[in-house]
Amino acid sequence: MADEHDHSCYHCGLPVPPDTDYSVQIGGERRAMCCPGCQAVAQAIVDAGLTDYYKHRTRDNVTAQALVPDILREYDLYDRDDLQKSFVRTEAENVREASLILEGIVCAACVWLNERHVRALDGVLEFNVNYATHRAQVKWDNAQIHLSDILKAIAAIGYRAHPFDPNRQEALHKKERNAALRRIAVAGVGMMQVMMIAVGLYAGDYSGMSPDIRNFLRWVSLLLATPVVFYSGRVFFLSAWRDLKKRQLGMDVPVSIAVGAAYVASAWATVRQVGDVYFDSVTMFVFFLLVGRFLELLARHKAGEAGEDLIRLLPTGATRLVDGRTEVVTVNDLETGDRVLIRPGEVVPADGVVVEGTSSINEALLTGESLPRRRGVGEELVGGTLNVESPLQMDVTHVGGDTVLSSIVRLLDRAQMEKPRLAQLADRVAGWFVGALLLVAVGVFAFWYWYAPHEAFWITLSVLVVTCPCALSLATPVALTAATGTLTQLGVLTSRGHALETLSKVTHMVFDKTGTLTYGRLELADVEVRGDLDRDTCLNIAAGLEQGSEHPVAQALRAAAEFPAMVSDTVAESGRGISAMVDGRRYRLGRWEYVFPGKTDADLPTPPAGVSQVVLGEDDRLLAVFSLRDQVREEARRAIERLKSQGIQVVLLSGDQPAVAARVAEEVGIDTWSGGLLPDGKLAELRRLQAAGAVTAMVGDGVNDAPVLAGAQVSVAMGSGAQLAHASADMVLLSENLMHLSDAVEMARRTLAVIRQNLAWAVVYNVVALPLAAAGVILPWMAAVGMSASSLMVVINALRLKNPPRSMRSKF
Repeated sequence: MADEHDHSCYHCGLPVPPDTDYSVQIGGERRAMCCPGCQAVAQAIVDAGLTDYYKHRTRDNVTAQALVPDILREYDLYDRDDLQKSFVRTEAENVREASLILEGIVCAACVWLNERHVRALDGVLEFNVNYATHRAQVKWDNAQIHLSDILKAIAAIGYRAHPFDPNRQEALHKKERNAALRRIAVAGVGMMQVMMIAVGLYAGDYSGMSPDIRNFLRWVSLLLATPVVFYSGRVFFLSAWRDLKKRQLGMDVPVSIAVGAAYVASAWATVRQVGDVYFDSVTMFVFFLLVGRFLELLARHKAGEAGEDLIRLLPTGATRLVDGRTEVVTVNDLETGDRVLIRPGEVVPADGVVVEGTSSINEALLTGESLPRRRGVGEELVGGTLNVESPLQMDVTHVGGDTVLSSIVRLLDRAQMEKPRLAQLADRVAGWFVGALLLVAVGVFAFWYWYAPHEAFWITLSVLVVTCPCALSLATPVALTAATGTLTQLGVLTSRGHALETLSKVTHMVFDKTGTLTYGRLELADVEVRGDLDRDTCLNIAAGLEQGSEHPVAQALRAAAEFPAMVSDTVAESGRGISAMVDGRRYRLGRWEYVFPGKTDADLPTPPAGVSQVVLGEDDRLLAVFSLRDQVREEARRAIERLKSQGIQVVLLSGDQPAVAARVAEEVGIDTWSGGLLPDGKLAELRRLQAAGAVTAMVGDGVNDAPVLAGAQVSVAMGSGAQLAHASADMVLLSENLMHLSDAVEMARRTLAVIRQNLAWAVVYNVVALPLAAAGVILPWMAAVGMSASSLMVVINALRLKNPPRSMRSKF
């Protein structure tokens, strides 16, 4: 029987070809495999910790499907294009990007381990994990590696990943909280019982106790401490084991050594009936550390609420119109080109263009602006916004990962995952600190073993626990998550991790003009009546003539008119003007030379800089002159004044005529300006400022300002769907309210201050606690409380950023 087993594949049962070696270590033994395929699957099963599969399988069924555990087959399903449609975004021919949830993350070291492991895979272009939300953003080349391979690689180091789903993440959060509470309950009950017994043991040391009673109480303590260590404390050991397997020193390594060593030493003393026991210290270690991590878990969930709120904006269903009838479908079933009905009170299910109806749309959760905005035929709607008052019909233009909302969430994730220089420094210090801590612990044990052997063990335990650098690694990610979430609610999307750190140091804020300080669209500035018709009649006739045009002038006239006239027999000349019949009379609208060919415009005043003029005429009569210009944003002057009050110099760089740039600069209160600049000219001006020592922030519309946006230390793009689609900016002003720029500066400065406070506290705490623990002043239970309190203090301090001061809650 043994001979038969040796010559058959342990995985599939088929004969093993002679002179081959595809063996895999399973259950402590080398098991023969018949081919590389069985070897790969068996190794994946072992790496994923699923070796129980071989204990419970039946040998009768050897089909290919039966030889792969369900969890590995589930990963393969995620390679299907129809399934990836709902959560994968394709950037180029083979470059894909997806958001994942990671299960099993317990500390910052887990994040570092996953990032390093996955980034080493061939074909993985980017992989970043957000510690606060346990979400990962992965970008890969599908020609080199498949998503299932990435998921299996994560499983191989003891974690589990699956595509992000907001409902599933909420369920996982609940599961995580419940599991943590169960561990705390077991540890708390065990600790209280062990502590009561410890009181008896300590009292017996002073007043006398028979050896039999002492041994009995120790055995009871051992029985009570065992579930605390191996059930409640299991998370520490698993995390430490994962780190050690990858030859890394994570934060749970010293904690696991302390807990494990104290338990083993106490158990040995109980069995041998010699020496001291530390069951009270062990149970207190585990209880206090778990309580600290549970409070940290709650704070972490709270810090990531902004991103979760955005994700939940999209409804689960939509009303699709097909051949005049309605059908209810899931949002995932919508495709580009579908027509949907959006009733009052319903959420827009995807990005699209209004084809019928006019209504007010509440975009507060996306832009931070509380007032609804009117949207009508031809205007764009963003998925996740709320239709307030009237039914609308919309043609879907973007679905899934291509929507504006998905872009916002992706950029927010990227900002929270990318680490500024301070965080990178803290991570490097924490890694080295753990190694140094272990060496110090060895030195402390050696000294005390020589000086006072009976004190050496518990003093070393205190050193290992009290100085665990959890607070050091928590200092930055929780603060960044809280700050970026708060800014997103204000309508300022942070898309790069370094943005807040750099923005806090900005000395010069440089503005483009068109689409930034101005609205970027023509608006009617003045109507000069020249004939016998009143202003409103002239405006309604002009709007009627422009009814079918998408020209900026036409849009401005239609927006200003209340009742556009009904027209017929329309004749348009591109770039010149348009004529049509209104109530039996022909009117002409456009340039002077079109409306009155062959006549001079001597009596028409020269318009001021930046103003365009069109005229309305009938036969030889001039009826009205319409002046249009790109209007300055109403909040621009207040925003500039507020930036100046923060000590920031404001500069205007415009590609428009110098006269126009001068007018706008004077209107908004900017003293330093330049006009007539091409993109390379703007970049040259920016470089000149930087050469003089300025830290610059560039605010532009993100289209023709790409070079200068890239050249600034931090860039801010005005928010619109097209810009978000290719957003290369560090921040995006979704609200398009310039007042929120000063809010962002204030939040950036507060965030950097909080991060510095957290790092300073973590360093000072360790500098003070280490010598006290090494000197024997800090008892083991004090060490557990101190470490937990240190981490919790860092998290609570960071959460202050969730509540911005009243001055930041701008309402305009």
